[in-house]
Amino acid sequence: MQRRDEPRRHFCGSPRSPSPWWMFAGKQCRFRSVQWEARRRKMASPRTVTIVALSFALGLFFVFMGTIKLTPRLSKDAYSEMKRAYKSYAKALPGLKKIGISSVLLRKIIGSLEVGCGVVLTLVPGRPKDVANFLLLLVMLAVLFFHQLVGDPLKRYAHALVFGILLTCRLLIARQSDDRPEREDSREEQHINDQEKNKVKQS
Repeated sequence: MQRRDEPRRHFCGSPRSPSPWWMFAGKQCRFRSVQWEARRRKMASPRTVTIVALSFALGLFFVFMGTIKLTPRLSKDAYSEMKRAYKSYAKALPGLKKIGISSVLLRKIIGSLEVGCGVVLTLVPGRPKDVANFLLLLVMLAVLFFHQLVGDPLKRYAHALVFGILLTCRLLIARQSDDRPEREDSREEQHINDQEKNKVKQS
């Protein structure tokens, strides 16, 4: 049975009369509510929607482009064009043959990277998306270098330029959205600590 002189406990463990233990419990409860509110804002923020949409669209595109480089099942004409293009890239870079990288191996390496990173961007949550984003950005830079090396016109590598810009935008937005909630949580926690210290001094 509960004693009459014992303070009645309310929500978050706070009694009617102030004491150190209920201050700590109230602080923990408010901090958890602040964390939940920050997560809710992050989930519903326009940045999150933009990142999800860009990840899905870019992932599907690179899965498609990588599959074209690896197999003629989707499009025989596009596969033949890729074979011809990578043969010209290998001829323009004789150093690749010296280290044992042929045009076929180069095409398969880039195609496999595009398919793997595209699947990660589409399906895998969390930090692996940013790693896949960075790898695909490096692939796009390499493809742009190849096109410039053989002297292709702009219309042949415009898609690589556009998707390289989209990958850069997605990576920048993702990094900003990761850093901002941490700063907000630290400010809210500092504010709660300051309030609790003032209450202790006043009591």
